[in-house]
Amino acid sequence: MIKNNYINRLKELPETTKQFGGLLILTLIIILSFGILNIYWGGGDELIKKMKLEEERIAEEKKLNALISQLPSGILVTFDGTDNFRLTDELYEAVCNATKLLPQRAIMAAHFLNYEAYELYTINGNKIDETYVKWDKEKNKCFAGYTVSGANVGVNKTANVSGEVLSFLSTGIDTRVYFIKNF
Repeated sequence: MIKNNYINRLKELPETTKQFGGLLILTLIIILSFGILNIYWGGGDELIKKMKLEEERIAEEKKLNALISQLPSGILVTFDGTDNFRLTDELYEAVCNATKLLPQRAIMAAHFLNYEAYELYTINGNKIDETYVKWDKEKNKCFAGYTVSGANVGVNKTANVSGEVLSFLSTGIDTRVYFIKNF
């Protein structure tokens, strides 16, 4: 009898009150559901660390992109004796850290001194397995390299080519390795 009394009272409430009550209950269920999920699968401290690292990486990338946009388009060199834009030591390190691209031009130039890499590159259909551009803090120099293998054509050989980056190509949007000194 008491249940019927409460049910009748709810039925007599205005429609807007019923809808608002339903909305409150639905909101409470959603909040509780996310709370329970967060207890089991919330990353906590580990997630916060990852987010901070990502924020730092994005801030550094923005800084490097601002630097790249200020560089003149064309060839950037690390030595005197050319008409090209000469990088200071600080700018050389910053450009190295901002550079991610190792174009085919730099790869082909490096092949002249490593016949095994050239041969593998030719037989595997010009496929590069891995490339890198990194700053060596001990030597204060930028190094770039790549790995080429014949695994995709059944040749069990791998060649690693690396060397000092002597020049970059600035497009105004990004920078690319222009010449690798691998001798």
